[in-house]
Amino acid sequence: MNHVSHKVPGVEFSTGSLGHGLPFGVGKALAGKRQQAPWRTFVLLSDGEMDEGSNWEALLQAAHHGLDNLVAIIDHNKIQSLGDVAAVLSLAPLREKLEAFNWSTREVDGHDVAALSSALNSVPWNRGKPSCLIAHTVKGKGVDFMENSLLWHYRSPDANQIASALKQLGGTA
Repeated sequence: MNHVSHKVPGVEFSTGSLGHGLPFGVGKALAGKRQQAPWRTFVLLSDGEMDEGSNWEALLQAAHHGLDNLVAIIDHNKIQSLGDVAAVLSLAPLREKLEAFNWSTREVDGHDVAALSSALNSVPWNRGKPSCLIAHTVKGKGVDFMENSLLWHYRSPDANQIASALKQLGGTA
């Protein structure tokens, strides 16, 4: 997962260290709830980021405060910086853990834009509960030299690799 280091429309906060985004999002959602603001807070997390204890504390706080204006999206590609998520620190059963923390949870194919849109357009799924969408993805999907490769967690493509990737994805260089 790349960290946004410059202004991107709609991105109000980008963490440097893992485990800070969801706690910040809980604070934003709680402030919005107390102000009776009409907006929602969306937080995008990686599955490897779920190793951080601050996220589990934030999950508890969000449910305790009934933050149905908070939506977490977990990119569950099953690869993190040190290896396969299951080998480094298993999250299984992730959905059941989130539901035990009193979150309303759904799972979708993270590459299916219609499924993502449908799920996100219908939040909150349960009044009084935060929502978590587990988006099952494949790291580097559609690019033969990147797909399911831990190496691309750290590496940036060179010009030739960018051209090859764009061609494989149906784009232009």
